[in-house]
Order: sequence, then structure tokens, then C-alpha cells
Amino acid sequence: MKPLFDNVVIKQDKQEVKSGIIMPDSIETDNTGEVIAVGEGKKTENGERVEMDVKVGDKVMFKKYLADKLEWEGNEYLIVSEKDIIIII
Repeated sequence: MKPLFDNVVIKQDKQEVKSGIIMPDSIETDNTGEVIAVGEGKKTENGERVEMDVKVGDKVMFKKYLADKLEWEGNEYLIVSEKDIIIII
């Protein structure tokens, strides 16, 4: 799986249940995950590629409602633009 341009494929973290307690919404981590694949980077107007800041294996937090869902080979992934990744954890 190879995303185009500055898109990133993320395997979303699952919300953990510890000792029967579910984390409250205020601290839930449903907008974090691991980078599975990255594109080659965005092209500038003069045709040069801008190198990606994230790489495969990075744990990231992304803007919650800007991800596209993808099901592939029985797994769920999210596709986000690199500009919608907030931090590398």
C-alpha cells in the first residue's frame, strides 16, 4: 500500500479498557496511531518534492475528524494528509 503525495496511512490505536474502566472522552486517544505507510511528499509549483516529516513506525496524533477510513485485507486504516498530523509522539 503506497499513498500518493503527502498522504499518510495510519493504524489507529484502540481505546484501552483497564480493570474494567473505560477512559473518559476528555482523555481518549482515538486520534492517535502508528504510521504504516507514507507518500513521496507534496510537489511544489516548480515540480520539486517536499520531503515528508513523518516516517513508517512513527506514533502520531492527528486531527480527529479529517481522516478517511480504509478497509484493506481485513484491517482498518485511516488516511490523513501530513498537514493534519498534529505531533509525532
